[in-house]
Amino acid sequence: MQLVSTQIENYQKNSSWIRRMFEAGIELKKKYGEEAVCDFSLGNPDLTPPKAIIDGIKQMAIDADKPAGLGYMPNAGYDDVRQALAEYLTKEQGIAIGKQHLILTVGAAGGLNAFFRAVLTPGEEVLCPAPYFVEYGFYVGNYGGVLKPVKSIEPDFHLDLKGFEAAITEKTRAVIINSPNNPSGVIYSKDELKALAAILQKATEKYGRPIFLISDEPYRFLAFDGAVVPPVLPLYTYSVVIGSFSKNLALAGERVGYVAINPTMENVQSLISGVIMTNRILGFVNAPCIGQRLMKAALGTNADATEYVKRRKLMADVLTDAGLKFTMPAGTFYFFPQAPNGMDDVKFVSMLADEKILVVPGSGFGYPGYFRIALCGDTKFIERSREGFKAAVKKALAK
Repeated sequence: MQLVSTQIENYQKNSSWIRRMFEAGIELKKKYGEEAVCDFSLGNPDLTPPKAIIDGIKQMAIDADKPAGLGYMPNAGYDDVRQALAEYLTKEQGIAIGKQHLILTVGAAGGLNAFFRAVLTPGEEVLCPAPYFVEYGFYVGNYGGVLKPVKSIEPDFHLDLKGFEAAITEKTRAVIINSPNNPSGVIYSKDELKALAAILQKATEKYGRPIFLISDEPYRFLAFDGAVVPPVLPLYTYSVVIGSFSKNLALAGERVGYVAINPTMENVQSLISGVIMTNRILGFVNAPCIGQRLMKAALGTNADATEYVKRRKLMADVLTDAGLKFTMPAGTFYFFPQAPNGMDDVKFVSMLADEKILVVPGSGFGYPGYFRIALCGDTKFIERSREGFKAAVKKALAK
């Protein structure tokens, strides 16, 4: 008797390496103690929320003590919150966005699922640069779509524009990018985004229907050394920005995000209406009311990210000391080094686990031969990992 669908069985078999390593970390910590394990597996932001969030929580307690204080709302979110977010995104994206051009969602993941449900027909394809966040494949697959990764250009993981052009077919419905990128930390330049937009415009005209450019932007706030994250909406008519406040406001557990659709797009309100409908029928109904209010209270502020600057510098020193090859991440709180000696990434990750260091193999991001480090732990764990990295590399080179 088949109790679960084939798709769910496939998900279980190919479940996220991120979660697998996180769960392995729980077991190691039980065995050796919390302080002995250097866990760099999960991108769980550990910063303190900005003061505006704490003030917002106090105000929510007051507002909740009213009839329907925590009651239903329009499926797209509170009107005043959408208006505030529209004004914020207008400045960020450099294009006039009205509240009618966006909806609030249950995190960026909820927004991506609602959007894909609205636009995908079974068998259609979504392209993305590799390495990529592994859940993209499941989000696309939920609605019968197929994710087609396009390998990025090493060593800095910028877009392979010729590869994208060659990968587009009559089945292509969308391209999804993530900048700054998880796991590589690359920030795509304005020039390469303009070139990608030109490719999509040409293909849209060729096939007679829009190919959407989706920019997934939860790490936009975390760019280093003065790097700028170019806005996507002004570059291409059929563009969509999907984001969340999990990282920049340290609100990961509250699950509040958004979908903003280019206001210059033909029939934009029809698409917005479709996404509002799918947001409802997928069971999200609306983004959490508390998260919406907290987001509005804190718009324009960020959690203090100076700790990530220190961690980035220290991790670069640790990896260099171990003799590992890597490109310095321009954004995010991740590193994506190469496994030494051409070694299989899963095997090297296992060697690191023997040294009580938990990272995620690049295979989990569609990019074997590398591994991801999440800087979501205190600097003491980064420093403590130094000798373990060196020992694992020594073993790898001896193979």
